[in-house]
Amino acid sequence: MNNTVSGTPAPHSQPSDGIGSEDYANHLESLYQSLHRHPELSFHEEQTSQRIAYEMRTAGFDVTEGVGVYGVVGVLKNGDGPTVMIRTDMDALPIHEKTGLAYASETDGVMHACGHDAHMTTVIGTARQLARQRDQWQGTLVVIGQPAEEIVSGAQAMLDDGLYQRFPRPDAVLGLHVEPSGTLPAGTVGYCSGFLTANSSSVDVTVKGVGGHGSAPEKTIDPVVLAAELVVKLQTIVSREVSALEPAVITVGSIHGGTKHNIICDQVKLELSVRCYADETRDFLYRRIQEVAEGVARTARVSDDLLPVVEIRNGVPALYNDPSFTDRVVAHWHSKFGSQFAQPVSKVMGGEDFALYGRQSPDIPIMFFLLGSVTEEQLQQAKRQGKDMPYVHSPHYKPAPEPTIKTGVAAMTEAALCAFQSTH
Repeated sequence: MNNTVSGTPAPHSQPSDGIGSEDYANHLESLYQSLHRHPELSFHEEQTSQRIAYEMRTAGFDVTEGVGVYGVVGVLKNGDGPTVMIRTDMDALPIHEKTGLAYASETDGVMHACGHDAHMTTVIGTARQLARQRDQWQGTLVVIGQPAEEIVSGAQAMLDDGLYQRFPRPDAVLGLHVEPSGTLPAGTVGYCSGFLTANSSSVDVTVKGVGGHGSAPEKTIDPVVLAAELVVKLQTIVSREVSALEPAVITVGSIHGGTKHNIICDQVKLELSVRCYADETRDFLYRRIQEVAEGVARTARVSDDLLPVVEIRNGVPALYNDPSFTDRVVAHWHSKFGSQFAQPVSKVMGGEDFALYGRQSPDIPIMFFLLGSVTEEQLQQAKRQGKDMPYVHSPHYKPAPEPTIKTGVAAMTEAALCAFQSTH
C-alpha cells in the first residue's frame, strides 16, 4: 500500500490535524513505554487503572475508579449536546516478552502482546486533544478504561456496575484495536461496516464413563474412546448442518483425561471454542453440541446419570458496527486526511467484548476500527525475508509506537468530533 499519496499520512508521520511531534515526545511516548513496562493481567489492573485515572484527571475529567473492579470512567461536560463515549482496554497477557525492546516488560511472564498499551496511550492522547478543542464540540465526553478484555469479562463487569445508569448514557460509542495481523501500515486505519468480530464462546464438555483396568475394557465404559468419537462428530455440525454461506467454527482446543497407561479413567474434559456471527446460528450450535455429545454417549449404553455435561462459559456477542454511523465517520476521515487514510478490512472470527456496549442498548450506535501499527519498511523487510509480521498475542509483537499512536489520536479525535456533530 502506498502511504505517500497526497493527503495520506506516511508511515513515520501523522495526519496534519493530529497530535504534534513535540506533544508526543513530551508526554505520550513516556506514557506508552511506562504502560508497556508494567503490564497487568485481567482483573489485576490496579496500577494501570490508577495511571489512567491520573491522566484523565490531569486532562480535566471528573474521574470515578473501581467501576467493574478496576474500570475507570472519566466525564468531561461541555455544554448541551450529545454524549460520546470512547473506550480503551487495559489488561495484558500471560506471555513472556521476547521483543528485546529497551522498555520491555519488567513483569516476568506478563506482556502487552495485544496492543492495549497503544490503545490506552491513544485514548489518553485523544482525551487531551478533545479537552483542548472544546470550541469544536458541545455535549459530554465519557472516556472509559476497561479491565479484562482478554477474558471477555470486563465490559460486562462495567455494565453490571451501572456504567449506563451511574454515568451519562452515550449516544454513540467508539473503540479501536491495533490491526491484529500486522499487515495494515501505520499511518492508516481499517474499518468494516456491519459485522466485524464474531460471537465467541468457550464451551466445556465433561464426558463421563466407568473406569477400570486397561486389560479389561469390556468391564468399563471408556470415556477416552467416547471423547475421541465426539471430537470427530462435532466437526460435522458445521460441515454438514450449517449453510456454507454462514461462517461458523467449532474448535476443540483442549482435551484432558486419564492418569496412566493401564488405567481406564472415568471422565475426560474437552474445551471448545464456538464462533459465528448470527445469534440464531450460535444457539443452534449450542443445542447441537449438547445433542451430539449425548448421542455419542448413548451409543455406548451410558446411563442417564453419566450423560455428558455441557457448560457455556464467558461468551461474547458479535460486534456489529452501525453502518450509518460508520459511513459518516469514514466520510469525515476521508475529508480530513484523504481517500487512502481509511481502508476497508474484512470481518474476522475473533471475539471482542466491545460489542456489549451496543448490545446493552441496541439504540446506541457503536463503531470499532483497526489501527495500522507497523511501518512500510517493516512490511517490506518481512516480505523480502518471506516472513509474516508477528501477530498479536505473539511474544515478538512490537508495534511502531510513534506513527501508530499519532495516527490513532488523530483518527479517534476526528471520529469523536464527527459523532458529536452527527448525533446532535
